Amino acid sequence: MCGITGIAGRSQVSFELFEALGLLQHRGQDAAGIATIAGGKIIFRKATGLVRDVLRPVDLEKALGTLGIGHVRYPTAGCRAADEAQPLYVNSPYGIALAHNGNLTNAARLKKELFEVDRRHINTESDSEILLNIFAHELQKNSRPHLTARGIFKAVQGVHHRCRGGYAVVAMINGHGLVGFRDPNGIRPLVLGERLTPSGPEYMIASESCALDVLGFTHVRDIGAGEAVFIDMQGRLQQRRCWETVRLTPCLFEYVYLARPDSIIDGTSVYQARRRMGRRLAAKILRQWTPRDIDVVIPVPDTSLTSAFEMAAELGIAYREAFVKNRYISRTFIMPDQSQREVSVRRKLNPIGEVFRGRNVLLVDDSIVRGTTSKQIIRLAREAGANKVYFASAAAPVKYPNFYGIDMPSAEELIAHDHTEEEVAKLIGADRLFYQDLDDLIASAGEGNTQVQGFETSIFDGVYPAGRIDHAHDASQADTCCLAGSEPASNAMPA
Repeated sequence: MCGITGIAGRSQVSFELFEALGLLQHRGQDAAGIATIAGGKIIFRKATGLVRDVLRPVDLEKALGTLGIGHVRYPTAGCRAADEAQPLYVNSPYGIALAHNGNLTNAARLKKELFEVDRRHINTESDSEILLNIFAHELQKNSRPHLTARGIFKAVQGVHHRCRGGYAVVAMINGHGLVGFRDPNGIRPLVLGERLTPSGPEYMIASESCALDVLGFTHVRDIGAGEAVFIDMQGRLQQRRCWETVRLTPCLFEYVYLARPDSIIDGTSVYQARRRMGRRLAAKILRQWTPRDIDVVIPVPDTSLTSAFEMAAELGIAYREAFVKNRYISRTFIMPDQSQREVSVRRKLNPIGEVFRGRNVLLVDDSIVRGTTSKQIIRLAREAGANKVYFASAAAPVKYPNFYGIDMPSAEELIAHDHTEEEVAKLIGADRLFYQDLDDLIASAGEGNTQVQGFETSIFDGVYPAGRIDHAHDASQADTCCLAGSEPASNAMPA
């Protein structure tokens, strides 16, 4: 779940790329980078680290150009090395810089095909480099006698024909312009914004609308499933759907955890979706149990704040923010290894003892993935003096790996994969556990939305809408999953 952005402006864009990446920092804290075009050259600045550490003012001043793209990296398959920080570059044809959010599920086959058929060498284990070379090869095929917008859209069509998985992309073609496109299922988000200036319109592409808002761009719309937009060097916008069979099924986990609450993704406010999650989960608790002995509802900051507040209101129980969060510690879920996650929980959250002492508390978190973080949080509550600790997950049980750009481990590492709700409660040390029902989660994200046809829910139900997963991609995981090319009724929008 990396963060990507691109700006086609009328003045130097490097400082605004820096700001945009700062607004998308929650999507990746492993590496950051920008690329701009000036004087026929592509200028790069990228490295491992946070945006503020990688992109210093002196670097931004040197990154001239009115066209640029940026990336913040969250490490998934094959993305650990410093030299794989994005944007990535290939010199032929024209010179192309590309930033990618997502994962290709047929990367192994594509890498072999690129070498044996297209005569292109892949130098890393990153599927982003594979996607870049596929795009470059398709551009070469469609640029005779010269490259046009039509040729660019045909190249994107070629990418869709060859690549499987979930992906959102921004790319710059030297001397031609800025391109943004999204996979035919629209799994990973991508939005288009416009800002009017005396010199003409400026355009911005980003993973989330919050980046547009803060920089003064009007949210025009989400880039559609299978669609591409192209802004040429004169600032003219063209757009086209590049794949016939599309079905907009955005990732449901974006609304649960990944996105900022002030973003709108495919027509749904993330904030409102999380409010509905809280209300629906409270209704489930009231159907199953009379929570008379709960004294206080406490969110696990920050993603669950909205859901927890709504739950407390529906249950008629006091709401208290009783964990103080150190905001200089990275998001634990997107840290690259488990040991870092475990150490960081204690450094990140400190309980307010007077809220916990002698009380029965209901802790609310956005989800439970591996279970180790939930276990430590419950331990913190008990150490702070809580009498009983109940735990609620705003999401349904996470049971299956993700292959579309979220670092979900193998199924065996997911605590809910082979355990009942009661068993998970015992393993994490809760007196009782409440999960959201998947149908309620889907309804929370989809209520009132006529744009989407369903949601990508593979981590909850094991169904992978972007087609089968190559065993070469990860044979140990693929065998445990439902490799379906179409979605079941549970993925559909509620009537």
